[in-house]
Amino acid sequence: MPIASERDVLRSEFRWGLLTAAAVGLIFLAILTAALAWQINPPSNVELIDPKTLHLSGEFTEDNLGTQVQGDRVAIRMIASQFAFLPRCVVAPRDRPVTLRLVSPDVIHGILVTGTNVNTMVVPGYVSQVHTTFTRTGDLLMPCHEFCGMGHSQMWATIRVVESDAFQPDAQGRVACAQR
Repeated sequence: MPIASERDVLRSEFRWGLLTAAAVGLIFLAILTAALAWQINPPSNVELIDPKTLHLSGEFTEDNLGTQVQGDRVAIRMIASQFAFLPRCVVAPRDRPVTLRLVSPDVIHGILVTGTNVNTMVVPGYVSQVHTTFTRTGDLLMPCHEFCGMGHSQMWATIRVVESDAFQPDAQGRVACAQR
């Protein structure tokens, strides 16, 4: 077997370098496409909260949980706790921007709203925030998708998406799920 010349080695290294650069470029293009075309982006805000006192004061007290309208903004605040979401059902308007804000006092949880691109982890000590617009009405299941203990399989909530004319906040700007 003949010994490769220096020129052959350089040519081979150049080909492998081109192949590596093409693979990196392809991965970069896939990330760019996901970010721009499908609006899949990493979290952009880092907001800390004390998980031991989140129920006692601030925006995650029991009175502030659920759907609340402030001006033209719709905010949904929830607590993911072993093994339930509080509140268990929230209301959102169709075709209107909504901000979901979630916290956890105990362990890592995750949310996935079926039929949408809403998917995030809820980590103790941080506020998880997701902006979305729901495009269809109905009850959307929101299970916890991070194993959080023995009751994990029973941890789920519902987002009830209603038409804009059925989305009627009260005097304090709150909207709650009506019993069906």
